[in-house]
Amino acid sequence: MPKDEEYGQEIVILVFDLLGEQYALEVEDVREIVRISEQITRVPNAPPYVRGVINLRGTVIPIMDVSLKLGGEALEFGTRSRIVVVEHRDVAFGVIVDGVREVRVIGKGQIEPADSVDSNISREYLKGVAKIDDGRLIVLLDIAGLFEIESFLGEQEVAEGGTSR
Repeated sequence: MPKDEEYGQEIVILVFDLLGEQYALEVEDVREIVRISEQITRVPNAPPYVRGVINLRGTVIPIMDVSLKLGGEALEFGTRSRIVVVEHRDVAFGVIVDGVREVRVIGKGQIEPADSVDSNISREYLKGVAKIDDGRLIVLLDIAGLFEIESFLGEQEVAEGGTSR
């Protein structure tokens, strides 16, 4: 969509801290934010970025360490650390972040495409970079690309007795 057609269109983002940088997810993908007070149970043979699972009000939620997925170090839990529970195509999982900053409305015209980002983060994990009015640049993550939702859904279907795509 050309920039002039995007003028006036807005999205709502959740801005959070991760490894000293600011990242964001679209709020429409966020189900809730919880403190890291739940016991995270390790899962054998899981990829390194899967820290384990939690029981959130009777639902088992896999917990992902975005830092590891982006090639960084495993996050250390602090007093501001949170789990952002996201949902995509009816699959819920938690994303560990260093802290939640704000919910913000931005214009789609403020988002530069992912291929314009000078970063060592794989483009498949990015939706783009938001240029905020106060001068900040916030990396907008693509939750589907970040956690390979299609393959995760295929594995879930097999586990439930269905067939993989």
